[in-house]
Amino acid sequence: MAISIKLKDSAAWDEISLGEIMIRLDPGDGRIKTARQFNVWEGGGEYNVARGLRRCFGLKTSVVTAIADNDVGRLLEDLILQGGVDTSHVTWMPFDGVGRTVRVGINFTERGFGIRGALGVSDRGLSAASQLKPGDVDWESIFSREGARWFHCGGIFAALSESTAEVAVEAMKAARKHGTVISYDLNYRESLWKSIGGKERAREVNREIAKHVDVMLGNEEDFSAALGFEVEGTDENLSALDPAQFKKMILKVVKEYPNFKAVATTLRVAKSATVNDWSAVLFYENQFFESTKRENLEIWDRVGGGDSFASGLIYGFLAGKTPQEAVEYGAAHGALAMTTPGDTSMASLKEVEKAIKGGTARVQR
Repeated sequence: MAISIKLKDSAAWDEISLGEIMIRLDPGDGRIKTARQFNVWEGGGEYNVARGLRRCFGLKTSVVTAIADNDVGRLLEDLILQGGVDTSHVTWMPFDGVGRTVRVGINFTERGFGIRGALGVSDRGLSAASQLKPGDVDWESIFSREGARWFHCGGIFAALSESTAEVAVEAMKAARKHGTVISYDLNYRESLWKSIGGKERAREVNREIAKHVDVMLGNEEDFSAALGFEVEGTDENLSALDPAQFKKMILKVVKEYPNFKAVATTLRVAKSATVNDWSAVLFYENQFFESTKRENLEIWDRVGGGDSFASGLIYGFLAGKTPQEAVEYGAAHGALAMTTPGDTSMASLKEVEKAIKGGTARVQR
């Protein structure tokens, strides 16, 4: 079934994301446990998609979230504004002075190198976004009076609390009512689920949300951990992915969820923290479309690669590209995003299109 997308002039927003945005503290070339200084970025699985669509692809995007109203929250706002994403749908929650009731989420992330994998340590308990509840957001105003062509959410936001999963479903129902395309990135994070039921609870929550989704996204681990679909012939450490077996898994997914108009996934073989094989697959209108496979892709910072794939793929659909072009835009954008530090993309549309065409890395002057 083809995806039907609203005309650009019919909506205020090309895309709207629902999710938590955190302050990322990055020790650069060092490690979290021995650092004496950190660089500051912003990041969040759902937000990163909106930012990529705005900064790389030039689309009009907004984010629905909640932020503690203190100077750390205003730092986060400043970073979001630098990314060009609209903040008119941010709920500012009163700060009690010490964070007993509401806080800004913080994510310490080190990049990894060689045999040492990347490491993320979150400090996000009682975050403002985790406390969003059904009824807090005027979805009717967003999807009816303003209008949005595409809505995106993900498994990270859904894992923050019982109420955030409910908010995601509430938003999707409103988006469906007003003809907005709905995408969801499973984005399984063991650290978020381990104290609230683990994989069993993650599957319970995500299987309910999946009933409302048009475009399901994930990586090779997500469909197993978050939905319960296993990939046969793949080892536990995902060091020997079999694309043919993965396609069989996708066919099982769409059979169980006929509401999915498209399923897209990144395929990554991590040979080391800094060298990965990278590609992507899109299933759309009963056909598979595979991106260029980038073997031995050199990685500077792998965090956000999947989110940048999502934004490139969504751009492809919103721009009226073919399915093959859409998956190529996604894979190329994800690859480029991992060549720079931080969660968010620093790539340009020109660079993405050059990568798609097989351009070299020779110096440009």
